[in-house]
Amino acid sequence: MNILLYNPDNGVTRNFMPHLWMFLLQALTPPQHKVHLIDGNAQPLTEAQLSEFVVSHDIGLVGIGAMTRMAARAYQMADTARAAGALVVMGGPHVTEVPDEPLGRSGGPRHVDAVALGEADDTWPRIVEDASNGALKEIYAPVDNAGKEVKPTLQDYPRIAWDRIDLTQFDLMSKLPRWARYVVHRVGLPWKTLLMVPIESGRGCPYGCDFCTVTGFFGDSIRFRTNQSVVDELLLIKRRAKRDGGEVGVFFIDDNFAIQIKRTKALLREIIAQDAVVPWVAQISINLLRDEELLDLIAASGGRWIFIGLESIDADNLRDVNKGFNKPADYAPILQRMANRGIYAITSFIFGMDGDLPGVADRTTDAIESWPPALPVFGLLTPYPATPLYDRLRNEGRLTRPTHWLDFRPFRMAFTPKLISVSQAEAEVREAWKRTYSPSSIAAALEKFNGRPFREKSVFFIARLLFRGIYFPQMRRRYWIQILLANRSSIIRILREAMSIHSRRLNTPVVSGARK
Repeated sequence: MNILLYNPDNGVTRNFMPHLWMFLLQALTPPQHKVHLIDGNAQPLTEAQLSEFVVSHDIGLVGIGAMTRMAARAYQMADTARAAGALVVMGGPHVTEVPDEPLGRSGGPRHVDAVALGEADDTWPRIVEDASNGALKEIYAPVDNAGKEVKPTLQDYPRIAWDRIDLTQFDLMSKLPRWARYVVHRVGLPWKTLLMVPIESGRGCPYGCDFCTVTGFFGDSIRFRTNQSVVDELLLIKRRAKRDGGEVGVFFIDDNFAIQIKRTKALLREIIAQDAVVPWVAQISINLLRDEELLDLIAASGGRWIFIGLESIDADNLRDVNKGFNKPADYAPILQRMANRGIYAITSFIFGMDGDLPGVADRTTDAIESWPPALPVFGLLTPYPATPLYDRLRNEGRLTRPTHWLDFRPFRMAFTPKLISVSQAEAEVREAWKRTYSPSSIAAALEKFNGRPFREKSVFFIARLLFRGIYFPQMRRRYWIQILLANRSSIIRILREAMSIHSRRLNTPVVSGARK
């Protein structure tokens, strides 16, 4: 049977880091079946194009995974695949929390033939077998004979064939503007390809933040792969990069990569000892980054960026959403210790919390500008189904769009905050993005790299321009022309510095005779 694993686009941004679930399910598919992978964020498809693909490739089963904000698009494409003659199964956190919705049992239309609830490591092979035999069931759940949920241990983790998978659709180098490729090559990085691939070393999070779906889906019991399994996967990725003459970075998608610091340190030591070092990104909460030895090991093992959910600079706000372990007074010193080691932060902030007042954007960006350079992202507090936040707001009668995911509007509120209006909250997010990603703010952030390696500065600048596109439209050529013109002063300085480095490298005499 021919199978298509499809991740829908979100209609707002382009994302060139593939989603792990597609590759994991491909590795778990019995070998007699052929699996095609398409991520709509990297390879957008219209409904007509998806229908044509299903027909021309004789697809018998389409597996779709989507986050809540992509649910409407996922349903639309599921309808298209079913109309083209394929069976459709959908999984992930959203359908796990609202399984009746895709099955058409909650008053709306039916979009799928089956749903996979929870983690599908054990159920996916059964889904494939049933579909190929014409016996697909409506609901697949990872439960034992007594009906108790069973979580994969991750100790027998499947091998993902990163050395053989076609990742052309995710190649960042081919998507970079010409000037950016020039900078990369001029500083001595002759990469033909540039990829960011996801891997996981563990699942689960014990924190249970009110707005988060992680604990509800993966549970609060932490499960880890063996350290050697992770190291072997990194070595495979590293060999691919060398073979292709490119660079491959890794995103550890663990919900909190350092949730057990002793174990994380042991893993990082193994990565260093076995020369499995590759550039990597991970999600780690700020409270765990106080550990100086952990920071040393992160830097030595290839850690370059850490995604940190700071959420707010207001301690009361953090306590209200059960994230009081974040201490705003710690933000600046920890971020500085990271930057001293060449580790930079992707800092996430949420507006629309019950303690927010007008002016929260300026207060937050004032703080950000006093810290080391980072990649800040701003969003609105969003009540996802089955989270404590959603239940509380529903009980208080404050939900304005109870099924907001069926009418997805990026950066729009779905409930009424207490101390700020809906329109004010949305304006605060807009102001934060506008101020933080203005040409003057980007130039000021670059100045903070004085004394740091040029590579850090150039990567940061390119990343800052790309991250701007999370909020502002810039997928078309004309938008990029406007962005480059607006940032031309910074670009000229970057290019001059790159040319100077290249010139010095050319004029450096080669010393003959190596030491024996």
